[in-house]
Amino acid sequence: MYTGITRGTFPVAHVERSRDLLRYGVELGDELLAGLERGASVAIDGVCQTVAAIDGRVVRFDAIRETLDRTTLGELAVGMRVSVERSYRIGDELGGHELAGHVIGTGSIASARHEGDLHSLRIAVPTAWMKYVLPKGFIAVDGSSLTVGDTDPAGAFEVHLVPETLRLTNLGRKPQGARVNIELDARTVAIVDTVERVLASRREG
Repeated sequence: MYTGITRGTFPVAHVERSRDLLRYGVELGDELLAGLERGASVAIDGVCQTVAAIDGRVVRFDAIRETLDRTTLGELAVGMRVSVERSYRIGDELGGHELAGHVIGTGSIASARHEGDLHSLRIAVPTAWMKYVLPKGFIAVDGSSLTVGDTDPAGAFEVHLVPETLRLTNLGRKPQGARVNIELDARTVAIVDTVERVLASRREG
């Protein structure tokens, strides 16, 4: 589990591609390396990944075809920076909302605007997801826990980024059209799906 509080961005140090597998390494800082072991879970741009090996400061991961098809990890290249979060540990402060690192798919940045110190993104997603995207609800974009602003049922929502989020993530530097990883709030999904099932059973009865 994760909290959606990104600990910073870190450089991709190694990329090796084959037909159905991406092996890559990310150079982490001391805080994130402390106590990290092979087999641990780490969120890379919001995608739950298992540590395959640790080589000095470079932590290596393997992403399979299903992950590559569903997320932005297939776009990784040496020198790119990715958002990183270690998995939640008992006693840690839950500053965002509970995430599993299970990305449903990608959205794309439709537009960005600056208003003083506030940076806002409008993100386009499949229309079918919008029943789970509620104003003032939670959503994770590239692993960052964000509050939903305005929504468009046709397939878009807004998020507003404070300076600290801009400092610790890549979101303020994403150009129009860039893809981002989306994880819906699991509680919202469960509630909406349950209500739909109950209403459907009543109609059938």
